[in-house]
Amino acid sequence: MKAKGAKAVRRRGHAREDYATETVYWDAGTARLLPRLIGEQIRGPLLVTHRKPGPGKLLTPRDVCPDTGLARLSYGQLRALLDRHTCVGGEEGTGWDPHEFRHSGLTHLGEQGVFLLLFMAKSRHKSVSAARRYFEPGAADLAEVTSLLAPSDR
Repeated sequence: MKAKGAKAVRRRGHAREDYATETVYWDAGTARLLPRLIGEQIRGPLLVTHRKPGPGKLLTPRDVCPDTGLARLSYGQLRALLDRHTCVGGEEGTGWDPHEFRHSGLTHLGEQGVFLLLFMAKSRHKSVSAARRYFEPGAADLAEVTSLLAPSDR
């Protein structure tokens, strides 16, 4: 999988489309759903448009399915589809945003008390200040940390 925020690396002898890749870890529920989403597809983009790109559209080979010729779904198209299928009461603009999915999962990890370094490894955040927004320690957490500094009663 292409790394979040990865930039194409231009090195002698490598194509411009080469990216740093990372291993992605899925839980059992996701691992059970992926085969249903992927089906028989073994290469190319997973989320594609319903028609082939127009003749004036310049796309890299990574953005076109080699088997069907369909183009990768853009972020804007994905956002519109997701909003349409998750909107509240049929009102557009009230549904989920793709970025919200990522952040809701990260918020749940922060609420579960995952160690910051493990959290950063999972979320691929590079800076502590960016990851810190998902952590809001409660009064019980602060009391527990404070008790570690207290002298023993012995």
